[in-house]
Amino acid sequence: MKTSHTSFDGLDLLSSAVVILDAASRITYANAAAENLLESSFKALSQQKLSKLFLNGAHLDQVFQEAVQHRFADKRLDLALERPSREPLLVHVIVTALDNPETPVLIELRENVQQLKLDREERMLDQSQANKELIRNLAHEIKNPLGGIRGAAQLLELELPERHLKELREYTQVIIKEADRLQTLVDRLLAPHRRPHIVGDVNIHEVCERVRSLIVAEFPTGLTIKRDYDLSVPEFRGDKEQLIQAVLNIAHNAAQALSEQIKAGDAVITFQTRVARQVTLAKVRYRLALDLHIIDNGPGIPPDIRDRIFYPLVSGKDGGSGLGLTLAQTFVQQHLGVIECESRPGCTDFRILIPLP
Repeated sequence: MKTSHTSFDGLDLLSSAVVILDAASRITYANAAAENLLESSFKALSQQKLSKLFLNGAHLDQVFQEAVQHRFADKRLDLALERPSREPLLVHVIVTALDNPETPVLIELRENVQQLKLDREERMLDQSQANKELIRNLAHEIKNPLGGIRGAAQLLELELPERHLKELREYTQVIIKEADRLQTLVDRLLAPHRRPHIVGDVNIHEVCERVRSLIVAEFPTGLTIKRDYDLSVPEFRGDKEQLIQAVLNIAHNAAQALSEQIKAGDAVITFQTRVARQVTLAKVRYRLALDLHIIDNGPGIPPDIRDRIFYPLVSGKDGGSGLGLTLAQTFVQQHLGVIECESRPGCTDFRILIPLP
């Protein structure tokens, strides 16, 4: 007799994915969360073997057999279930042996959010390191020819015939000015690697207040900067100037993105500080961490660059250098921290996490 799907309807209220298997390990029930997680309807999943949904499902078969043989009441394990043409599904699996020969096994799958976060941070760190090496090498390769181009343009200007000096000098000045512009860009690319890391006691609220005063000076009307501070956040050792620059780069980007809201007079940027507990950063566990949020009510980051905002030279605004967030990330990483971002229309939240003593 087949299991009635309606007899388990209460499981649809669970946020974790639940599937029930028959004696042949075929799916006889899948709740709504399982349909979402497996990206398939119950009608499509019904009577399929759960293990066959994944390229490396053999381990699920083995655990199923152990459950059927009542070698355990329940078993927990973390798996990376590989799927065709999609990212692996990182899940915490709970396998429960049921006292029913027709449906002997219940499997609960919970997305392993912590593992996903660790993998994302690891990819970000690897990408950041590759970016820094690329930037350093490119900047040095560009720097030397730029000096030669500028010098040659200056010498050429001195040799211009008097009768054509005015019209031809316009061209040499274009060369000189563009060379200077590129030199400034190269200097900005190299700046984080040149400046020494000056460590002292840092009060994050002094950092936020300094940034607030700079933003208010540039955007005196139409923009409200709210403070939501946890005054129990302790001081920590760090480079105050680097952290001011990191927070300023994020807040300044937010203010620029709020141009329409500033015109309407309802632009808001919020600085929020909290203490996070038991935080894992770059695979290291810390008891306490600074949890700083810089939140704006702007239009959100364009979807086409959302996954690349920390890459150098990627900008969402016309005329932007695309270096502000790259430098912010570099400075925060030098404090063993990370920057995370969540964005949707009406709310963009940059979160800075830095270990605390």
